[in-house]
Amino acid sequence: MKIVLDEKIPYLSAALEDMGHEVIGMPGVAISKNEVADAGALFVRTRTKCDAALLEGSAVRFIGTATIGYDHIDAAYCDANGIAWASAPGCNAGAVLQYVQSVLYSWAVDRGVGLKGLVLGVVGVGMIGSRVADWARSIGMRVLLNDPPRESRGEKGFLPLRVLAKECDIITFHPTLSKDGDFPSYHLADEAFFKSLDHCRLLVNASRGPVVDNPALGQALENGRLEDAVLDVWENEPEIDKSLLNKVYIATPHIAGYSAEGKMNASRMMLEAFARFVGYKGVLPSISLPAPRETSITAGSECEALLRIYLPKSDSAALKSEPSAFERLRNEYNLRREPSSYNVVILP
Repeated sequence: MKIVLDEKIPYLSAALEDMGHEVIGMPGVAISKNEVADAGALFVRTRTKCDAALLEGSAVRFIGTATIGYDHIDAAYCDANGIAWASAPGCNAGAVLQYVQSVLYSWAVDRGVGLKGLVLGVVGVGMIGSRVADWARSIGMRVLLNDPPRESRGEKGFLPLRVLAKECDIITFHPTLSKDGDFPSYHLADEAFFKSLDHCRLLVNASRGPVVDNPALGQALENGRLEDAVLDVWENEPEIDKSLLNKVYIATPHIAGYSAEGKMNASRMMLEAFARFVGYKGVLPSISLPAPRETSITAGSECEALLRIYLPKSDSAALKSEPSAFERLRNEYNLRREPSSYNVVILP
């Protein structure tokens, strides 16, 4: 089978070829109607919009997106036209947790505050948000949760967003992006939300750009309703708001989930989903990672250890110095390693 694959998806091309398929790799933004016309399968990231404009009349019967989110896939069109599709839920949960840990510790060091005792609001308590909440509790933060879809299913322990706006020192966003349905998350943090903040010092968005109204965020930072913000995702990527870029504490080019472990997990999940689709009965090719160059980290605190493994301010400095390079910085990102790949020793 001919397969078109976004060339920035690592570890997958060789495995598909080992299964006997012809793989054509190319930049995600270059994947076009002509390229997929005779392809049986398509593997993409968020930069490839999979809708009628791309797929109508093509031979594509399977789409795999090596991402947690799938708002770039027209699921209704695919379902109506017999095109199976699969995403990779939870593949980079460890990477995004690492990102949130590192930006919070970096902020705490720079602002001279301790995280213990602060109130953290987690909006969207799925695979990522749940891990963020568990970690925050483990270091002594008080955690408030907001997840209307889960609450609507009768689950307990969730609060309205307005309560988080009033009580939290830090709020981090992790919902999926939706404009429709009972619980739309588009512009969840809008002008009214920012006006309702009481003493929030830091907002973090590592979900999808339009979850936060970027002009409203910029205004909130300018008028002092909010002290600091961390943005990994932006409205209108890669053409981001440069004035907002200069106002936020840490700005990164949509790389919160860009760890080697996260990419490996996504590729493995895509391979398994595709194998099920085609009915592959053999042993799947192995996808694994080598050990990091430095395998042991010894530090005086978790904060020190995690910032030695990953310093987000370096990524922020690169984007702020060259905002027009957003796409290049993302595509050429040197995948970091997660703390789970190290032997971390915290000295007493």
